[in-house]
Amino acid sequence: MSHLLIAGAGAAGLTAAGAALEWGHTVTLVEHSDLAGKKILVTGKGRCNVTNDCDDSTFLQHVRANPRFLYSALKGFGTADTMALFEGLGVPLKVERGRRVFPASDKAEDIRQALLRYADGAEFVQGSAETVLLKDGRACGLQLSDGRRLYADFVLLATGGCSYPSTGSTGIGYRMAAAVGHTIVPPVPSLVALVERGSTCKRMMGLSLRNVTLTLKKNGEKVFSEQGEMLFTHFGLSGPLTLSASTCLERDMSKHRYTVSIDWKPALDEAALDGRLLRDFEAASNRECAHALDKLLPKSAIPVFLERWGVEPAMPVNQITREQRRALIALLKDFTIEIGGRGDLEHAVITSGGVDVKEVSPKTMESKLVPGLFFAGELLDLDAVTGGYNLQIAFSTAMAVVRNLEWV
Repeated sequence: MSHLLIAGAGAAGLTAAGAALEWGHTVTLVEHSDLAGKKILVTGKGRCNVTNDCDDSTFLQHVRANPRFLYSALKGFGTADTMALFEGLGVPLKVERGRRVFPASDKAEDIRQALLRYADGAEFVQGSAETVLLKDGRACGLQLSDGRRLYADFVLLATGGCSYPSTGSTGIGYRMAAAVGHTIVPPVPSLVALVERGSTCKRMMGLSLRNVTLTLKKNGEKVFSEQGEMLFTHFGLSGPLTLSASTCLERDMSKHRYTVSIDWKPALDEAALDGRLLRDFEAASNRECAHALDKLLPKSAIPVFLERWGVEPAMPVNQITREQRRALIALLKDFTIEIGGRGDLEHAVITSGGVDVKEVSPKTMESKLVPGLFFAGELLDLDAVTGGYNLQIAFSTAMAVVRNLEWV
């Protein structure tokens, strides 16, 4: 059997190591961090949304960059395979809203430990991979930053992107791939917060909303719309809905005008919402408008709504006109926020961009330019919305490498 040398002991690297050991290969893992799988601990808010319990067709609909490239890898190792793998490694799983799969314990550490058990038997080398070594144009090893050279039959780069650099994602994999001739699609933050052009969100900082609909528009055209959870921050918007919406932003945002529209009451159409307002206003007919929205909106949102509504806070509720009530309904169904940019790479969940998949075999993940060199996970120009899809991409691409090692 063969010797596989892996740079990066994250989700993709550990999965490839474990699978390669099962297939009888010898494995060396190079990791510069003192904690393998560190980034796994911050996924899913520390709970680790490990995959999504959906079929392949549905899965690919949630992949924003190069979904067709993933077809073969996902067919070879899909979401059901991932669930079976972790349950076989002793981690009970559960499926939540949106078919999101989590460990039953709600502890990301359980997933990390399972992958470490899976990779048990690999040689771990602490150090920073810096250069892909070549012999007669073929990958034959890695040189580390301290000058050490490690040799193997095959080399897998699974170093991640450059988001969350505190977890070890430094972007070195891009530089290593580029040095041997690969094209790098410039990385930008993905699954990231949205920065507001203004200060509306700052006034509601810390307010978390559930069961609202967030719609992202580019030049007035809808490009994303889903119902779920979101959060107002000191700089703009965050939370699951916002992160998913961010994957629909163009790489160069400056050429477009982006707005977010929030429907605060998606379960109610305009007629039902009007009835709700009539009942609320009747119950508070002798109060001021500033105190008439208590049952309708969170406390921190009321001053912002009153200002946009254009109604004086001290105005008696019984003086609200039909036209003013309609204006409030319109505001509740379409609360617009101007977007000026995306959050930075330091706080992005993943990176969009990376090794151009046109230069990689979709079946084996082997470089088309350098025989013996493979890629897996976030290093590739593949990314998806939130919901367990990005970790599944790491697992599927890692398994594709190992499944085809003996045939390349």
